Amino acid sequence: MVLVVVAVLALAGATAATLARVLEDDGPAAQVTDIGVQSPASRFKGAVRPKGARAEDFALRDQDGRLVRLSALRGQVVVLSPMYTTCRDTCPLVAQQIQDALLDLPAGLRSQVRALALSVDPQHDTPASAQKFLSSRLVSRYLDFLLGSQAELRPVWQAYGFSPQTDEREHNSYVVLIDRRGYQRIGFPVNFLTPEALTHDLRLLLKERRS
Repeated sequence: MVLVVVAVLALAGATAATLARVLEDDGPAAQVTDIGVQSPASRFKGAVRPKGARAEDFALRDQDGRLVRLSALRGQVVVLSPMYTTCRDTCPLVAQQIQDALLDLPAGLRSQVRALALSVDPQHDTPASAQKFLSSRLVSRYLDFLLGSQAELRPVWQAYGFSPQTDEREHNSYVVLIDRRGYQRIGFPVNFLTPEALTHDLRLLLKERRS
């Protein structure tokens, strides 16, 4: 049992180190202070973000041209994840896991969560390709795809520790949970993400006060 715990903690450390290396050129790494699933000190399943980490505001258009401003979603829990529309492996998987987690919530709680995919490949992500991605993966009812130019998106990538998709490097697949008050609270590297764990942490955040 001890060996298993040591191995899991080593994997968590390696994941955090990899994130830090990947993001050196494009912004701060998505740092964590605790890994809930490995630590009895945390009630969360995901990785706890640094205390007081404000969720940087942004205003971007979604796949249907609607303006989505993060500050306007205050009072809701926001699920934010980097994706690109031509992705065939991790992005569809993460999108489906997010939807499955939302479907595990009662309708009343589900309506208090907003799930957003953030483009990390602005050169190829368009409204048409985003609509196709969402419809082909059958997640359009619960997930919106935020688009923009590289200049518009880069500050958002940096604020949340995301890296862009390039020909030389795969973006980091990471899900961030933003609480009702507008703070980054929980992060899930893709290798720790499951619908059950995500639903668990969403329920905890939804129980918290709005202000």
